[in-house]
Amino acid sequence: MKVTGVTCHVLLDPGFDRDATSSNQDDIVVEVQTDEGITGIGETDVNAWIARACIEAPGMHTMDLGLAQTLVGMDPLDPVSIWERLYVGTAMPGRRGAVVHALGALDMALWDICGKAAGKPTWQLLGEAAHESFTPYASLLPNRGNVWDDFAQALVDQAVWAHGLGFKAAKLETLVTGPYAHGGLDEPDSRIVEIIGAVRRAVGPDFAIMVDVAYAWRSVAHALEILETWAEHDVFFIETPLWADDLEGYAELGRRSPIKVAAGEWLATRYEFLDLMDRGEVHVVQPDVGRVGGLTEAKRVCDLAAERGRLVVPHGWKTGITIAATAHLATVTPNMPFFEFVPQEVAESALRRELVQDELSLVDGSLALPNRPGLGIELNRDALERFAEEARTRFPSG
Repeated sequence: MKVTGVTCHVLLDPGFDRDATSSNQDDIVVEVQTDEGITGIGETDVNAWIARACIEAPGMHTMDLGLAQTLVGMDPLDPVSIWERLYVGTAMPGRRGAVVHALGALDMALWDICGKAAGKPTWQLLGEAAHESFTPYASLLPNRGNVWDDFAQALVDQAVWAHGLGFKAAKLETLVTGPYAHGGLDEPDSRIVEIIGAVRRAVGPDFAIMVDVAYAWRSVAHALEILETWAEHDVFFIETPLWADDLEGYAELGRRSPIKVAAGEWLATRYEFLDLMDRGEVHVVQPDVGRVGGLTEAKRVCDLAAERGRLVVPHGWKTGITIAATAHLATVTPNMPFFEFVPQEVAESALRRELVQDELSLVDGSLALPNRPGLGIELNRDALERFAEEARTRFPSG
């Protein structure tokens, strides 16, 4: 089998809001075609226009090969070898950042092809099942409320809704201060405990609560001051409390925090995760399957985390494509107690609600193992074209 082409779709949610702290308003969806009529689907969580440029750019020399240009003609049934070829071949402009994120979309599509060609769900090609089912957590960011009272109540309402639907865990996106405050909010972070306490009272003790503050805190001392007020509410982890590059700060916070520390959503390749684990000493790593470099690299990160006794709770703030790929990763990862799941019913992005038809269905707080060939997803072609037209109309020069 040979790869015959790569198609990139740049998509935009018609409700796009530049002031929102949400990367699921745009998307890059790739389709990798083969000479046997099998097409693989992938995506990644990075600016869609940048990702398309990274994939479609022609190669200039041996250290700067074009991703799509190099992929065409290769055997898609050997994604690990392809990953190495593309990573080494784009090392000068790549190695980290957007080029690796774009590579992740292609790698995801290749694993989709592998599963379809074998007539098996992709996870069966990645390893042995580590669970009989697995537990998603509802990732909650209100799509209403740019004042404190509305935002706080919306989070409580969403948590109650998730609990009623059967979720056993949720993450509260308490983005109320710092560089990535949501929707114009600017509130003292000392008030976050009010939301956490209200949610805990509403959902009871047998429900895991995680909290994301999106890099809001600039010092370990301040982080500890806030986190100590949360301890009584049994928070499972605090996500990205410090700036991503502050590995020494993460290490100190991890040693002193009353709550597990999680990070890694932005990172590319296992090499950055080795730094995060060995220097940053975080308790929980959060690879995003697309950003980290695809399923090939995500699986490596999970294995390295297991060797170090760390938990893995992946980031997954995109469409059903990423969620499906993460489900296959979760199936073969024993040290993954939860993974991120943005419920379609409360997703702020129409891309999440409408782009993909997948097989994942929540039953008693758990998801069954995927069993369709490949990633088990189908694109809604009408929605795809509608979102592509929105991108072309809103940004015609792109």
